[in-house]
Amino acid sequence: MSKADKLGVSASFARAQPVGVSSRRAAIAEATGAPTSGVLPPSEVPIEALAHNPLNLREDLTDLDELAQSLIVRGQLQPLAVATRMAFMEAHPGQTDGLGRAPYVVIDGNRRLAAAQLAGLKTMHIHVNDALAASAADILESALIANVHRVDVAPLDQARAIQELVDVHGSQAQVAKRLGKTPAWVSQRLALLNLTPTLQEKVETGELKVEPARRIGRLPQEEQETAASESMNTVNPPRQRTRPTPTVNAVNAAPPAPTPTPAPTPRITIATDSPETIADALTAHLTPDDLKAVTELLVTRI
Repeated sequence: MSKADKLGVSASFARAQPVGVSSRRAAIAEATGAPTSGVLPPSEVPIEALAHNPLNLREDLTDLDELAQSLIVRGQLQPLAVATRMAFMEAHPGQTDGLGRAPYVVIDGNRRLAAAQLAGLKTMHIHVNDALAASAADILESALIANVHRVDVAPLDQARAIQELVDVHGSQAQVAKRLGKTPAWVSQRLALLNLTPTLQEKVETGELKVEPARRIGRLPQEEQETAASESMNTVNPPRQRTRPTPTVNAVNAAPPAPTPTPAPTPRITIATDSPETIADALTAHLTPDDLKAVTELLVTRI
């Protein structure tokens, strides 16, 4: 049985004659049966020809049942973005565990692939783009950018992927520039990785909310448990119940007590709009806790 038959893909993979292919790429092609060059990439392949991206930031692929049902009823509406196995192996010689013998690695669409496997689909539409696998940074970056705005990406998974990008690009500022985000946005999300393992687990379970967790992650670890307990134990004050007005005889009714005039809400007047003047005015009128809260709110709006 040929390598192409074992892979369950077109035999043209094995018959393709590479032109101008490096010895490394030729060796990979010989070992995998994957195409090298001069072969028009397919637009639809057997599902067995697709492998999940080991660098995919979604460690937990969620809500697959609903997506699988959608694929059964409506079909696949968008092709998977994939790179050839050969391009992936060139960029990641030590990251091939779990690829099996599949000739394509899914860069964007791992959740759809998992749902398709659950639904029992036989083939999937793909778009082959080896440029996505040009380097380790590109594969991780492509997966992150494709998922960063999706609500089903766990915050800690997002933070881990951002940290890997920082390791590749060398600084948070460079990562922020490549993602089209501010350095503060990157820093906030990385703060989750500074939490103790216990608090990270509470973030994953939802016991500790993400926003206070990012703030707590900037504290020394010996102070985090106390701050987290305060955050988790904070509850909204009970709403005041309006007492019904008692019904009395109109003749004997006493005149209503005068409604107390509420005290005026203090206001901060800022004479100019320079950042220094604004900061001085806020510092003079706010308590340290309120000033810290305002600072956190401003950072989240950047």
